[in-house]
Order: sequence, then structure tokens, then C-alpha cells
Amino acid sequence: MTTQQKFALKQSQEYKHAHFTFVISFALMIVFIINAYDFSEGTWSVPWSIISITYLIGACIQGILILWLKKDLLEKGAIQKRTRMLSIFQLLGIFVGNIFTTAFAFRMLRRKESIEYTLAYYMLLTQILIFAVSLFNLFKPYVSNSFLLSMIILTVLIVFSITMVIIFGKVDLNRDVHQSFKWLGIVILLTGFTGNLFGFILGYSVLLKTTNQEDSIIDKWDKFWFSITENFTAMLGLLFVIFTFAVSITSYGTFVDSFATENNYAAMLMDPSLTYPFGTDDFGRDVFSRIIYGARISLTVGVLTTIIPLAIGGFLGALAGYYKNTLDNILMRTLDVFYAVPGILLAIAIIAAFGSSTINLIIALSVGSIPTYARTMRANVLSVSNLEFVEAAKALGESEWKIIFIQVVPNSFAPMIVKASLTIGTAVIATSSLSFLGLGVEPHIPEWGNILKVGSMYLETNPYLAIYPGIAIILLVLSFNFLGDGLRDALDPKLD
Repeated sequence: MTTQQKFALKQSQEYKHAHFTFVISFALMIVFIINAYDFSEGTWSVPWSIISITYLIGACIQGILILWLKKDLLEKGAIQKRTRMLSIFQLLGIFVGNIFTTAFAFRMLRRKESIEYTLAYYMLLTQILIFAVSLFNLFKPYVSNSFLLSMIILTVLIVFSITMVIIFGKVDLNRDVHQSFKWLGIVILLTGFTGNLFGFILGYSVLLKTTNQEDSIIDKWDKFWFSITENFTAMLGLLFVIFTFAVSITSYGTFVDSFATENNYAAMLMDPSLTYPFGTDDFGRDVFSRIIYGARISLTVGVLTTIIPLAIGGFLGALAGYYKNTLDNILMRTLDVFYAVPGILLAIAIIAAFGSSTINLIIALSVGSIPTYARTMRANVLSVSNLEFVEAAKALGESEWKIIFIQVVPNSFAPMIVKASLTIGTAVIATSSLSFLGLGVEPHIPEWGNILKVGSMYLETNPYLAIYPGIAIILLVLSFNFLGDGLRDALDPKLD
């Protein structure tokens, strides 16, 4: 293999995506095989065995695709039609929850990359996952009054998402597209308010390209999203974050809160089943419903404890960076006092003083994060405030407040967005950790840390009580970290 051929393989995003998908699918297959076999009784579980075989078939097809991709790129210099057609079989992976092979198949089916097409099939994947999770409520003793209506709406949204995948699989948006796409963009935008933010992003992208926007604005938008969509791990992170957010919203219409919050002593410590997919705890509460319910708490606390210090720390850092003399010293030395105390220790002290509650938890975690955001913003403002466009604004007589918040802060904010996306995961861990210690939200609220605390007492007899909330925390934190890495690559000019 020549150096040029190696370079061609290295540059192919599809080839790297194929390898990642194969490794994940193979690893999941091993996990399912282990779950399919009961070592104590020496028997095989039929449902788990079927899922394991399905993942094995998917992994084999993925292996063939890797070989064909390599051959196409080395011999033809481009992916051939037969290879793309073979990936159609990978679409079936969605029926067993293999979103990795499904996303890869959608990517392979379109020869030319398109932001709108990518956002459309991720919107579809999110919608299918929400529908599948909500469908488990059919096995409960009863469903919510709005369950039927909610499922009908989710079904309509799936059909609509499939239509969008077909449309944007054939159409490339540009200035010459028909104006009907503008109204289509508005409709897609409205679907984002159900929690599926891929619809909101897609709708905005369509409106941006069908209205009289400057080419520079569209180019920046395309450059940013091409960087994100080419990064498969970043898109997976965004997929899980948006799915968690969307299912938190749709659960108000599809889930019954009483299964998560009320005691049911007739169903204590039951093993996982269709009725109780993740089993029940020592009070008979459905762990599956509690994890869905807890996603609302974890996301709310995680996002708020990031936005609050981002706003306060960003404001103080901007002032400190622009006014470099007395104000800088006063603000930064004061914040250094808080920075010297570990954030988690400061949070414990605040909660110990004012008591355990959701509000106190948000305040405690926010206060400890303000200094880090202030220092980051100060460093950005120091570098931007000396640039020529700031000097030009001063020469034109603009007020200093306008210069700071119209000229300096917007051009210093990209690293803050990256930092925020990376630290939301840390905030989720801190929230769960404090709840696990009994210092977070109220004990009766099904937050992931509280659920994990209950499960830790039954690790030997009922390990699933701790495994499932632990997996939920790990996946959400990893998703934010993957997304943060993708945002850093897209927004950091030093990496261009």
C-alpha cells in the first residue's frame, strides 16, 4: 500500500465511521451474548439470543462493508454503488436499537454530503427512539390519559421525519430552491418544540438558506455544521443529549408519574421484565420510569448549573479583561478566594448550611463554577480587546459598554460555549454524587443519584438497581464530552 493510498483511507470519513460502527456493534454483541446465557442454570434466554444473533449478522455485514470500502478507495478512489447499496441492510438495525449501523447506513446512502440530510436522519432516529421507549408503557397495568394521543402525534412525527429524509436525500438547498421550502422550514422548526431539537436545527438551516441572508452567514453556518456532522462521536453525543431532553418532555404525555414516585409493596424487588424493563426497587417503584423521570432533574440541574455561572462568570470576566487595572485586580482576587476552595467542597458546605433541596443544589454548584468561567472569559477578552476592530470602534466614539457587549464579548464567546458543553457532564456527575451522599435533591425525588444510592444497597442481590442508573449517568456525561470535543474542533480557530 502506497503512502497516497494510506492517505486516501485516512481521509475517508466513511471508512473511519465504518470501523467505529463495527467495533461498537461487535462489543454490544458480546454483552448481549453474556446476558443471554444464565450461568447458574446453564440455559439460554430466547429474546437475548435473538438480539445477539441480530447484532452478529449486523457486525458481519459491517465487516464486509469495511472490506469493500477499502477496496473501492484503493482501486477506484471513490465508494462504488454496490457498496452503498449493501448498507441498506444496516437500516434494519434500528429494529433492535442499533443506531450505530443505522446512522452509518444513512450516511452511506447519499453520495454527496448534506447538512440538511444528516440532520433529517438524526431527527428520524431520535423520533424512533422516543417512540420505542414510550411504547414500553403498553405493558404497564394502565397508561396515562394522554397516552393514545401522544403516541399518535409521535407516529405522525416519524412519518414526517421519514418524508424529510427522502426529500433532503434528493435535494440540495441553495439560493435557487423553490420558495415552498421556506414554509417547509417553518413546519420543521415547529417540530423542534416537541423536544427533538434536530428538527429545530434543521428548520433553522432551511430558513437560513431560503431567505435573503448574506453568503458569509450561510458559509459560517455550513462550515460549523459540516465540522460537527463529520465527527461521528460528536453526532452520537448530540443524539443522546437531544434524545434525553426529548424523552423528558414527551414523558409528560406518555408516562405515568405514579409508577416512579408511589410505593407498590406488591411489586418489590422484581426482576426486569416487559412490565418493568429495569425491575423495581425496594419500595416497588418502577426503575425504568424513575430513570425517565430523573432525566428531567439531571438535565435541568446540569444545564442550570452551567448557564448561571456562564452568565455571571462571563460578565465578571468580560469586565475584568476589558478594564485591566483596578477593577481587574478587585474582581479576580475576590474570585481567587472562591477558586481556592474545591467546587464540590464548597457545594457541600453550602448545602450543609442551608439544607438539601433542588434550589440549594443549583446555587451550590453554580457558585463554585463562577471563577473558572470568569478566568476563561477574561483571557479571551484580553486577547480580543487589543484587535483592530475594537480600536476602530473606540476611534468612532462608541461607548465602552457597547464595545464590550457588542464587539468584544461575541468574539470571545466561542471558547465559553465549548467549555460549557464540556462542563455540563461534570455538573451531572456532581449532581448525582451529592444526591448519592444525601446532599443533593430531596431523597424522595427520583434523581439519578438518588436511584443509584438505593441500588447500591442491593449490589449483591439485585445489581440491576445500580447498573441501569449508572449506565444512564455514564452515557449522558460521555455524550456531553463527545459533543464538547466536536464543538471545540468546530469553533476553535487554532484547529483550522
